[in-house]
Amino acid sequence: MINAAGREIPDQIIRDTGKEVFSGAYDNLGREIKKFSSKSRSVQIRKGAQPESKLLSSLDEVIDRIGLKDGMTVSFHHHMRNGDEVVNQVMEAIARKGIRNIHVAASGLFRCHEPLVQMIEDGVIRKITVSTISPGPLAKAITNGKLKELAVFMSHGGRPRAIESGELHIDVAFISAPCCDVQGNMNGVCGKSACGVLSYAYVDAEYADQVVAVTDNLVEFPACPIEISQEKVDYVVQVERIGNPEGISFGPTKPTTDPENLKIADMTAQLLDETGYIKEGMSMQTGAGGTSIAVAAAVGNIMREKKITGSFASGGITSYFVEMLKEGLFKGLLDVQCFDSVAIESRRENPKHMAMSASQYANPNTKGCLVNQLDIMILGATEIDVNFNVNVVTGSNGVILSSSGGNNDCAAGAKIAVVVTNLIKRGMCVLRDAVTTVVTPGETVDVLVCEYGIAVNPGRKDLMEKLKNTSLPVMDIREIKKLGDRDAVKVMNPEFTDKIVGIVEYRDGTIIDVVRKPVQEF
Repeated sequence: MINAAGREIPDQIIRDTGKEVFSGAYDNLGREIKKFSSKSRSVQIRKGAQPESKLLSSLDEVIDRIGLKDGMTVSFHHHMRNGDEVVNQVMEAIARKGIRNIHVAASGLFRCHEPLVQMIEDGVIRKITVSTISPGPLAKAITNGKLKELAVFMSHGGRPRAIESGELHIDVAFISAPCCDVQGNMNGVCGKSACGVLSYAYVDAEYADQVVAVTDNLVEFPACPIEISQEKVDYVVQVERIGNPEGISFGPTKPTTDPENLKIADMTAQLLDETGYIKEGMSMQTGAGGTSIAVAAAVGNIMREKKITGSFASGGITSYFVEMLKEGLFKGLLDVQCFDSVAIESRRENPKHMAMSASQYANPNTKGCLVNQLDIMILGATEIDVNFNVNVVTGSNGVILSSSGGNNDCAAGAKIAVVVTNLIKRGMCVLRDAVTTVVTPGETVDVLVCEYGIAVNPGRKDLMEKLKNTSLPVMDIREIKKLGDRDAVKVMNPEFTDKIVGIVEYRDGTIIDVVRKPVQEF
């Protein structure tokens, strides 16, 4: 067969390769390209002609252009946290179009997303898949069984695993872009709504069928630096505001000053020192809560005293880790989310403060995720039980309070995973015979540290051996539970209906537990 270049291509070659012959330099541009996902190219280019502009005038025009229909899946990222305004704006535009039964697949949802509750009741939203969620009206609506379909609680590593494998297919990804040019090159470190990294959106940009950059800071081409690049972006739309940066750092992001919590932090740091985990080249991650950051502060004091330099700190980054980096206590920061303005500035100015994708961070199916390189992981918990199972999704009353986040990812990967928590919270003992919802399996949790003492997982005989001659108050976990039960002024034994409102996925996509609707509505 003679192709458009005048060359003869043998029929046998065509049959053997399954390829089509060349038919012209521009004939196939703009057709659907299939690589990993069926992401379509919406911009057709012809030599000598200007390409169709990606910049559209409004979210309504975007929805018309992409052909968003009933039942599709739309995704969002959560780096603006409780200051985000894009989710509400997009979903309100979808509702105005009369589109129904949408699956919202967000990396995180917060109290600011209360308007979604009405959309659930109106049938605009049928399902929610999420990796982190904050307490509030939306979480209560899911608890009360308002969704038509089961909510899915994924881990931060499980989400990119599901998207990359095709298990979670995204029709349209809406990416909040604090800085963006007309071609869709974007970053999170510049502009009035700067949020730091855009890490949780990387997988959406790569695998969603269509990608829309939503920005309140449209800059001249090229945006600099480029964090997510133009070849992944179909459309750009400018809005008045994508969010309020002050909402990024809601909640505690500084070390606690509470004496009991400082005691927990000091005991944890001593435990880590006695067991040999505070050492040259160590790596570490903590949560953004006050006690967790106090642990980092106490560990930092030991590092200074012993002149130790760590390899990296990771996860959501706060000002405290930024100061440790500046001081030289760590060689680098690997960041999936900035928790405050200091971290945002550090990401913008310091090349040692590096962004990583959620897949690089915690996807168990990659060729090597970062959580497997962690020495120390400090975990939080809403409940823990005598078998060291951890709950971070529901409270003891069954109300949804959060999602898996990186809890079970990091516990599985780190060399030592330590839960730090007050034993008595709101008058209740958080150490139970069995947690309300299993999120992180006890086999991956090594130690519990609370104000009453320290419990070591019986499977970690090496830790028990190292701690037996120390001054630390090491106890059997059941002994600690007895003390907590003695001092608790409230006992929570909620009743549940047979209605399942959500499933909790382990990081590999298997179902580790279900969330049932409580008898009492909240």
